[in-house]
Amino acid sequence: MLKEIVESPVLKTKIKSPEVKLNEKALGYLIGPFCALISNAIFGSYLNRYYSDVIGWTDTARFGTFSGLLPILSVIFVIIGNLFVGRVMDNTRTNQGKARPLLILSMPLIVVAIITLFMVPKDSSPVVQMIWIAVSYNLYYAMAYPFYYTAHSALVSLSTRNSDDRGQLATFSNAAGVAAVGVGASILVPILLQNFLFVPKADGGIDAVASYNNWKVVMLVLCVSTLIGIIIEYFFTRERITEETYGLEEENKKIPLSKQIEVCVKEKYWWIIILYFLLFQFGGLVKNGSMNYYCTWVFEGIDGGTAMGLLGAIGGIPTGVGMLLAWPIANKLGKQKAVTLGLLISVIGGLVSFINVHNFIIVTIGVILKGVGSIPAMYVTLALLADVLDHLEAKNGFRSDGFTMAVYGAIMVGMTGLGNGIINVFLTAAGYDATLSVQNASVQNMLVLCYLGIELICYAIIVVLMSFLKVESHIEEDHRLIRERQEKEGAALNK
Repeated sequence: MLKEIVESPVLKTKIKSPEVKLNEKALGYLIGPFCALISNAIFGSYLNRYYSDVIGWTDTARFGTFSGLLPILSVIFVIIGNLFVGRVMDNTRTNQGKARPLLILSMPLIVVAIITLFMVPKDSSPVVQMIWIAVSYNLYYAMAYPFYYTAHSALVSLSTRNSDDRGQLATFSNAAGVAAVGVGASILVPILLQNFLFVPKADGGIDAVASYNNWKVVMLVLCVSTLIGIIIEYFFTRERITEETYGLEEENKKIPLSKQIEVCVKEKYWWIIILYFLLFQFGGLVKNGSMNYYCTWVFEGIDGGTAMGLLGAIGGIPTGVGMLLAWPIANKLGKQKAVTLGLLISVIGGLVSFINVHNFIIVTIGVILKGVGSIPAMYVTLALLADVLDHLEAKNGFRSDGFTMAVYGAIMVGMTGLGNGIINVFLTAAGYDATLSVQNASVQNMLVLCYLGIELICYAIIVVLMSFLKVESHIEEDHRLIRERQEKEGAALNK
């Protein structure tokens, strides 16, 4: 059924060139994903605060430990959901690819999931609210979003074997995600929508009813933006690597999931790149999830919304400029070395913020220095992951995209829940109360750890890990082996 739909003339890719060109980079890997990812970026920074300040789920008298347990326990369902989507991708064979058709499947799922996230029955009992939140949360993070994100993430490695083109596509793809976070979560909401989504009362605190109604309006806008983005991404991408083997005997053999798992877990490079994504994502999501709280409650002498908007705009300058610098730096030094040295700079630079964690200027300087060092890591690591997948293909005779991208997707999505769960546990334990005008010292110390400390610890561990990732030295030999195997299979098929 899906094969017949995506192979219809109306759904054929608009990218006809065998080489990667500007329209594919700009539309398929930057503008489309930016529009599709901006909703998730906003959720990553504000969904938890929506639940805590508008719904009130950190109120232990009403919800108990629900706010801490749900995001953490939901990681199990996120992992299962991503493994399912990865298997669907492996079993999908069309002339339009195996990942791109999942973009089509994701559209109705994401719309329904976003709507249910923000339709929590406000006046119902805590039990009904908890059930609704648990179901809608997992509908989005464990089902709908994995269908989009697994396919989106696989496209760089399936687009081309040309290292330069692949590196540029990885840069554009990661730039879309960075821009979605920077524009949506760090600029658009705090500067223009902060008081609309979290309506302040004259005597302090949040007007939960007005905020709840306003979130419904924004919810509809995000649904439209996400749909437009996915449509653009679908039509302006192409899976050239999938096309190489479409119709060949080897391609038509379904590789068991157990076989993919076996070859992946035996490969040290696979473990290194997966652990990199786990640590990088976890540190970043804890930072992003706590940023709004930090700007509101820790900075002195500046409004929280203003602080977050300025910090997002100023701190985003290095990552914006980095889109132009990342690939030239990686080309000069090598991807692995550029990432390792860059994150070492981030660790050193990020320590500046601890000189005075309440001073906006000092913290911003530290954030900028950390951002400068993280430029290669933000933009070129998907290309490194593609190199690892090629290495596995060269060694084993088949690709492991399905399982690997399922694990990658589980990390990128699941860490949101884990990060928010940890923040909620800390908030509850420290005595966070959204109705107060000032939080106690324990809450502020917890926010310093979450916003400034955890990411630096993760970066330091990554620096050690990445020093062992030498997959780039195998690229030429890997591609030669793959070509020879494909030529042999093609000749046998034509006899």
